[in-house]
Amino acid sequence: MKKTAKKPAAKTSSLTYATKNGYEKISPAELKHCEEVNQAYLQYITKAKTEREASDEAILLLEAAGFKDMRQYEKTGTRLVPGDKVYRCSEGKTLMAVVVGKKPLADGMHIVGGHTDAPRIDLKQNPLYENSELALFDTHYYGGIKKYQWVTIPLALHGVFVKPDGKKVKIAIGEDPSDPVLCITDLLPHLAADQYKKTIGDAITGEGLDVLAGSIPSSDKDKKEKVKHNILSILNKKYGVTEADFLSAELELVPAAAPREAGLDRSMILGYGHDDRVCAWTGLRAILDLKGTPEYTSCVLLCDKEEIGSVGATGMASNLFENASAELLNLTTDSYSELTLKRALHNSWMLSADVNALFDPMFPTVSDKRNTPLINHGVCVTKFTGSRGKSGSSDASAEFMAHIRRIFDKNGVVWQTGELGKVDQGGGGTIAQFMARYGMQVVDCGVGLFSMHAPMELAGKLDIFMAYKGYLAFLKDGRK
Repeated sequence: MKKTAKKPAAKTSSLTYATKNGYEKISPAELKHCEEVNQAYLQYITKAKTEREASDEAILLLEAAGFKDMRQYEKTGTRLVPGDKVYRCSEGKTLMAVVVGKKPLADGMHIVGGHTDAPRIDLKQNPLYENSELALFDTHYYGGIKKYQWVTIPLALHGVFVKPDGKKVKIAIGEDPSDPVLCITDLLPHLAADQYKKTIGDAITGEGLDVLAGSIPSSDKDKKEKVKHNILSILNKKYGVTEADFLSAELELVPAAAPREAGLDRSMILGYGHDDRVCAWTGLRAILDLKGTPEYTSCVLLCDKEEIGSVGATGMASNLFENASAELLNLTTDSYSELTLKRALHNSWMLSADVNALFDPMFPTVSDKRNTPLINHGVCVTKFTGSRGKSGSSDASAEFMAHIRRIFDKNGVVWQTGELGKVDQGGGGTIAQFMARYGMQVVDCGVGLFSMHAPMELAGKLDIFMAYKGYLAFLKDGRK
């Protein structure tokens, strides 16, 4: 009997691993799609300077794509069926968008969750005062900021006054070219000898971030604080509010500058709030572009309060998502039970869509270059966040990391892994830990940034596009 020769073992493409610049891989057609996605993102973050505005703009996009308010179904008891598109908004801040899948909800969801709050400066509840014939707003910063970065730059005032009768008065001052802007003053170099002796963290204090609001006195001779009274008159004339209305208001100071394309090659976007609207929006865009009915129910979350620990009624440390999932389950089954809800949450997969820090050659010593994302090398998967000994991290399993590898590689997603700085150098947290408590599989996955938490952050267009492409692949994947 003639022996047949053994076939040589299939060769692997490489025994080593290294990421490559995505521009070396992307096709002309994808490059065109990349630009279209980024131009749409630019439009979104130009309008969405606060978490409320981010939610409002997202709802407009969702409704234009055929998504309906889930509360309408809750009121009527109408059942949802595979392919139905719904959204649910909480307090005008945290938003859940859903496409019902073919499989029962008990089999789990595919969730992409980012946050839309960003570091900023808030007005205190009793903010307006006069000092030395100047009107100023007393402030309290929100999230982790370098305070010195916020002085002398043009600031816009966004937010809402809520009257005792429930009427909401939205304001946005400083965005239109014809609008005035606000600013925080700083000490001139000629008089800063003592300031120079302080550390960079102490040179500007939290209480030193009060905002200059005006300097013209009121013509009313009977008023003691005439400049303050004039500012109140301006606000009352335009918005119908009084000083007492500040007590039930949420007013935020954000950079007045519009986002811009950056680099002579236009390869980047410089703008306020990339952390984390760049991931929230790419997740939103992914579910908007999801075709047909997915195997598993697809869910995208735009969350609030992440920058201060995900606390509060609209933060992911609350029962907000669990309650919304219960309502969703109740609309998709005739036999609701707490056990079924627990199974649905436990069986879910999630990409915690949050940013990471890119390797910056100007500050190389804080990063382990082999384990730090590079610009244009794609969306970054962060197996664990936290600080020091992974404190505060959900630390994704190897099995789930393998699933993500399979999904991204199968769909041509350019991706990389990375950590947030060297061990013991710093660290950070995301919403991953709050979702992992349900037993669901979670890993952080998002866009790398330069200058994170600065008034203007920098992101690469290719990385933004690959986040969108990765989230879309994850939402439609059938776990095969």
